[in-house]
Amino acid sequence: HGVEIPKATLCNWVRDGADQVMPLYDALKKGILAQDIIQSDDTTVQVQENYRSGGSKRCFLWEYRGLDGVVVFDFTTSRSRAGPSAFLAGWKGKLQADAYAGYHALYATGNVVEVGCWAHARRYFFEALETEPDLAVPFLADIRRLYAVEAEARGKTPDERNALRAEKSVPLLAEIAQLLDSCQELTLPQNGVGKAIRYARSNWVALNRYVEDGRLEIDNNACERQMRAVAVGRKNWLFAGSKDGGRRAAVLYSVLQSAKAAGVEPFAYLRDVLERIGTTPADRVVDLLPANWKAARAGR
Repeated sequence: HGVEIPKATLCNWVRDGADQVMPLYDALKKGILAQDIIQSDDTTVQVQENYRSGGSKRCFLWEYRGLDGVVVFDFTTSRSRAGPSAFLAGWKGKLQADAYAGYHALYATGNVVEVGCWAHARRYFFEALETEPDLAVPFLADIRRLYAVEAEARGKTPDERNALRAEKSVPLLAEIAQLLDSCQELTLPQNGVGKAIRYARSNWVALNRYVEDGRLEIDNNACERQMRAVAVGRKNWLFAGSKDGGRRAAVLYSVLQSAKAAGVEPFAYLRDVLERIGTTPADRVVDLLPANWKAARAGR
């Protein structure tokens, strides 16, 4: 807008804006935890520890995505299991994520069922193409056939997807299992295909879970696409100025990415919400959630 505003003032506005929409963040988190299927992913964020020396620490933003597209981010100072264990404490359902060991404590409770990601499994075989193409190509071809079934299932109801997968994907998975067994002795464990086979075999039960529930996806890609906003932004803002800044980033990314997922223009949404949230009763904050805000505007 051509107005020169001091950096400190802009930072204070970001701080105050995040504080204002904190009730929305809490409502988004409550909505996520009310669902029984969640996707999760994480990425790094540098946090400045000392302003004078410029020293920084690697911290993390965790993403949790519901079936309705709502996204909630959580900030932690490490990648330990304490992060997801605290966020999902008491939650019961199916969690789709990569095979990171930090989630294992949740699975051990018996309340959380692990769902694997075929995009991660495919990535290992793709990385082995250059060194072991003869072994990698058959796996990639079979995984491509799994994704072809998903393309056919797109737009169908969960029951229809389940039936289609039972007819076409389950036999394909059986073929891949046989291929894993037959190729295991043809490559060294530390080689590219060897690592891919080890990943697939150790996560085989989780990788098969998506064919048991038509609501589940074959991979975690929808979650990873939301995380791209952080990756792109990180190239511009480089680091968070403090741990509090990291937490505010989680709040603002949650609100804005959920708005985008709901098909809401972020600037118009945030401008309206910031003008109204201070006078909105606590029991009416849900009216300002992106999907509800969009529905109300459409109704008017």
